[in-house]
Amino acid sequence: MLALFTYPHIDPIAFRIGRLAVHWYGLMYLGGFVLGWLGTRSRARRPYSPITPLQVDDFVFFSALGVIIGGRIGYMLFYFLPMKGLQGFIDDPLVLFKIWQGGMSFHGGLLGVLFALWLFGRRVGQPFFAMTDFVAPWIPPGLGLGRLGNFINGELWGRPTDPNAFWAVMVDGTPRHASQLYEAFLEGVVLFLSLWWFSRKPRPTMAVSGLFLLLYGVFRFAVEFVREPDEGYGYLAFGWVTMGQVLSAPMIVAGVVLLVLAYRVNRMPATNATVP
Repeated sequence: MLALFTYPHIDPIAFRIGRLAVHWYGLMYLGGFVLGWLGTRSRARRPYSPITPLQVDDFVFFSALGVIIGGRIGYMLFYFLPMKGLQGFIDDPLVLFKIWQGGMSFHGGLLGVLFALWLFGRRVGQPFFAMTDFVAPWIPPGLGLGRLGNFINGELWGRPTDPNAFWAVMVDGTPRHASQLYEAFLEGVVLFLSLWWFSRKPRPTMAVSGLFLLLYGVFRFAVEFVREPDEGYGYLAFGWVTMGQVLSAPMIVAGVVLLVLAYRVNRMPATNATVP
């Protein structure tokens, strides 16, 4: 018995409008932003929300800019430049905007959105962690859709596996782990349900953010064991440590620290937003 599923090499372009090609990867990000907008509008109606429903549109705009700019710059710094070098960028500087080539770095996107949330928090007079706690449960849907985009693009495949295993996907004659789908399930579905359930009640400030960092870091660190190491890096140590694990380990530590601090000081969410 061989792999039950053979990857069909899906066209990364969903449709065209004249000369404009609309890629599946871009549609996945659009879907993530729409779900995030709907989810945060719902959360903004809660009495302990740090922002009002009227402020959500600006909040999502700031967040989207942070994700896109940070995610693409992160990809260029963490992955493109180590593989292609500075000359590769000089030869084709427009590659910075070709998000369907190589995609986005989650860790870069995280740094970008954190900076955007800090700016927005200053604008509306809310603490930084009140903003991160507010948005954290609605980041996973975008992560899950982004991983589906990776699958459609046929990129970031897992390592070769037993062709008789039920999870094997045949890719160009090689049975592989569909690590993109593993991440879509863990980072998209499981992480969302965990944070949604946890944040149904008011929690100490930093607790939701800490749980997000902890769970994402654990899920990403675990999937890296069956995912091909990043091109240009290979294994960084011990024959198994990958760049994804190096970038995720600090998230696990930071998540634990935030959870401990949150419950030690027992601070509750800001409640000074006026809900109309």
